[in-house]
Amino acid sequence: MSTNLTSGQAPELDGTGRRVALVCARFNDLIVDRLEVGARRALTSVGVAEADIQTIRVPGALEVPSAIKAIVASGRFDAIVALGAVMRGDTYHFEVVSDQSAAGIMRVALDTGAVITNGILTVDTVEQANERAGDDDQNKGAGAALAAIEMLMVLSQIDG
Repeated sequence: MSTNLTSGQAPELDGTGRRVALVCARFNDLIVDRLEVGARRALTSVGVAEADIQTIRVPGALEVPSAIKAIVASGRFDAIVALGAVMRGDTYHFEVVSDQSAAGIMRVALDTGAVITNGILTVDTVEQANERAGDDDQNKGAGAALAAIEMLMVLSQIDG
């Protein structure tokens, strides 16, 4: 199966034989658990075996990049999906956590060449988080998981 890099359409995804790590922040776990369910459902729908999906839990979004770095170093996974939920409060802490978590995830991805997608929600309200972690096509955990499989296919085509 090949991915057409020049077409504007999403390719047919095939995750057969792929191993995927889901790095889930425990903070705001009610939302994160639903993102994880969406990610697992999406991955199995494109052929990733349930046994090839492993969840690693960390305290919060700021700890996600460190865990991802260790997972990449292990060489055990083809792709990593970061899942979490950061909600705006009354202090600057929201910006610090959101910005530094995203920057750390991107840094590990760029420094290592690993396929890592960011499904960490950054929202103003619980309602917004619930909308993005629903049981429908808008589940951002599912979207991040499918993006990881697509990137594996794209990079495989680029590598030849």
